[in-house]
Amino acid sequence: MRKREARKVHTRSKMLTKVRGMKAKLAAKARYSEKAEIRKKIREHEEKGTTEKVREKGPKNALPSFLMDRSEADRAKVLSNSLKQKRKEKAGKWAVPIQKVKPVSEDEMLKQVTSGKRGKKSWKRLVNKVTFVGETFTRRMPKFERFIRPMGLRMKKAHVTHPELKATFHLPIIAVKKNPQGKMYTGLGVITKGCVIEVNVSELGLVTPSGKVVWGKYAQVTNNPENDGCINAVLLV
Repeated sequence: MRKREARKVHTRSKMLTKVRGMKAKLAAKARYSEKAEIRKKIREHEEKGTTEKVREKGPKNALPSFLMDRSEADRAKVLSNSLKQKRKEKAGKWAVPIQKVKPVSEDEMLKQVTSGKRGKKSWKRLVNKVTFVGETFTRRMPKFERFIRPMGLRMKKAHVTHPELKATFHLPIIAVKKNPQGKMYTGLGVITKGCVIEVNVSELGLVTPSGKVVWGKYAQVTNNPENDGCINAVLLV
């Protein structure tokens, strides 16, 4: 039984290399979903070991009823500030450091890759710029992958400068919010100069007016990451 299970991997790989057409697509789809399931299980197993502190129920020093209405004015102010902040985020009105960006040609961004038995097919593209892919990313089978994002050009962290604190922090990237070169590059997670990324600022201890810890904030990339080998960005405050 054990040997049969060990051989199954080799037989499947042999089948995947030989299969063509619709059968190949179905086999690739099944393998893709299987990989995603395995990743999910691994993540769940890793999270099982982590421990979290249980929050205490109810406030320690509860206010008496005759003092309850005294904090109403402060609460109203906090609420209006948080609403303004949410509206601002929704509208995307941020004072960005780099207003205009030089357009990058498609030939510079994507390199044509030939494929097929005789190398006559040219529908694949290799991304020449720095990219970001999330932890849940599962790569498609190389046979069906249109956009190839090399491992050497993938980055997970950025050097983010806080304009008010005048300090730089090495923060993990959450997502690519907007790439000025186009929607397609935003979807692919390509990071170029002027690109707006979302970074995890929980380490900085930033707090909202209501007292909640700020988890993610936007930052604009100020350098060419593919030339420097790192991402430098300015936090949008």
